[in-house]
Amino acid sequence: MRIFVAGSTGVIGRFLLPKLVRAGHEVTGMTRSSEQKQVIQALGARAIVADVFDSEGLIETIGEIRPDVVIHQLTSLSNWSLADNARIRMEGTRNLVDAAQKAGVKKMIAQSIAWAYESGDEPATEEVPLDVQAPSPRKTTIDGIVALEGAVAEVPNHVILRYGTLYGPDTWYDRKGAMAEKTRNRELPATEGTVSFLHVEDAAHAAFLALDWPTGTLNIVDDEPAPGTNWLPVYADALQAPMPEVQLGRNGWERGASNAKARNEYGWEPIYPTWRSGFAQALR
Repeated sequence: MRIFVAGSTGVIGRFLLPKLVRAGHEVTGMTRSSEQKQVIQALGARAIVADVFDSEGLIETIGEIRPDVVIHQLTSLSNWSLADNARIRMEGTRNLVDAAQKAGVKKMIAQSIAWAYESGDEPATEEVPLDVQAPSPRKTTIDGIVALEGAVAEVPNHVILRYGTLYGPDTWYDRKGAMAEKTRNRELPATEGTVSFLHVEDAAHAAFLALDWPTGTLNIVDDEPAPGTNWLPVYADALQAPMPEVQLGRNGWERGASNAKARNEYGWEPIYPTWRSGFAQALR
C-alpha cells in the first residue's frame, strides 16, 4: 500500500517507518523541517516537507501522493505545551482529514490518549465517556482529543489508538528525559493516581497492525495499570535514583485504562506487557 505518515520523526514514527518499509509498503514520511528529511530517508521512506497547519499545501501534497492510508502520529511534546498539542489535534487533524478525503484516502489511523476518560475507580474501557466536563487546564487536552477523534471518525474506515503514557527511547521517561530528571531530583511524588504505560515500540507496532484492523477505537496500554506508589519506586530504582516521596491522594481521572478490547477482539499483545520489567529494559 501507499502509506503517508504524519509525525514520522517522532518517538513512535522512528519505530513505525521501518516496520512499514520492511513489510513492503511505499512509505512517505512528513516533516515540517528540512533538516529531518535525512532521518526519514535513513529509515527507508520517502521524505516530504509539509506543514500540517497549511491546509492548501497539505491538500496538494497528499493529493499528489494519493496514499491508501494516512497515519496520524503528530504531537508537540518538547515544550510541555497543552495549547500546542491541542492546536495540532484540532486544527492539524482537521486539515489532515480534509486533505485525506479530497485525495480519496481509504483509511486513517490516528494517535489519541488513554487518560482522557471521566473519573472513576476502575481502569477505563472504551465505553467510558471522555471527560468533556473537565476543568482547566485539563479541559484543553480533552477538547483537543474530542476534536481529533471526531474528525478522524469522518473517514469511514478508521482506527483510533488511545495510547497509554509512553516510555522508551527519546520519551520523557528515557534517561535524559524530563521525568527522569524530576525523579533524580525527587521532584516527582509517588501518588495514588493510576497510570497505564506503553512502550513506544508497542505503540508503533499497534499502528502497524491497525492497517489490517477494522474500524474502531482502542486502548493501547500495557497489562498493568498502577498507582504511582507502585510504579515510581520501580522506575527510580531502574534509574538508580533516590526513592520518591509518597503523597497520598489522586485525581478522579487518574484511573488507568483496560486493554481487554484490543487483546480479546483484535488479538493485540504488547511486546512489553508491564512497566515492571519494561522500565529496566528501556533504561539499560
